[in-house]
Amino acid sequence: MTHIESILNEKIVSSKSVGGGCIADSRKITTESGREFFLKSGNKGNRMFHCEANGLKELAKAQCLRVPQVVAVADDFLLLEYIPQGNRPKCFFEEFGKNFAKLHRFQADKFGFYEDNYIGATPQQNIPDKAEEKDWVAFYFNKRLLFQYYLAEKNGYATPRMKNAFSKLESKIASILQGSEELPCLLHGDLWSGNYLCDETGKAVLIDPVVYYGHREADLAMTKLFGGFSPTFYKAYHCEYPLSDGWEYRENIYKLYHVLNHLNLFRTGYLFEVEQILESYVR
Repeated sequence: MTHIESILNEKIVSSKSVGGGCIADSRKITTESGREFFLKSGNKGNRMFHCEANGLKELAKAQCLRVPQVVAVADDFLLLEYIPQGNRPKCFFEEFGKNFAKLHRFQADKFGFYEDNYIGATPQQNIPDKAEEKDWVAFYFNKRLLFQYYLAEKNGYATPRMKNAFSKLESKIASILQGSEELPCLLHGDLWSGNYLCDETGKAVLIDPVVYYGHREADLAMTKLFGGFSPTFYKAYHCEYPLSDGWEYRENIYKLYHVLNHLNLFRTGYLFEVEQILESYVR
């Protein structure tokens, strides 16, 4: 804590563990003057905290949804403003959905991001090859699905059934994603119920991003992986920024990336779901 105290230029008088994180140690710290901060620590030896900090800064550029301000970052810690949590007002999900749609209007001229980052503890490849910069199908297949598939093979999780289905996917991926063409937009990258807060004013706050520029259907599909948000969220989103026809059909191909990642992180409990999604698109 001495290094943190030197950054803040005052002593830390309280440090309380905050639950929820499975990768890093998370704590609320309070200084002599009463200032409060959120401190994540651990993971020395990779750039995970730097990537998270850069993702938060990128989301802040859109000025649509609140994100914690980055105070300081190093290889072994990330120091953020502490955001007190409040109660969700009745309009919470309506405003959240509308503002999330506005976030997706923040666009770039190529897919990916200027650096790779991490989806959970798994590296996520974001730097596009020349052919992938303007080609979402190529970017998504190569940098998302194929990367996770090769990792599953390396981990010994790729069954013959999975291999057979995935081998057919490459020739079908363009037709699966056909009709959803749009410019690259800013994505949170890992938005589920554990990666947003309700602040003291009743507004949504985005945390723990895995930022890149891609198709917004990928972001929305992730929100539904563990049961989804309130229907009001999706209704407000669609009113603000409607999706292209056929998004329901494409939703599972975007869930597939995250289910593959869960297979690689948490083992074979996710294998059947991977196989089911793959076969639904290639049969």
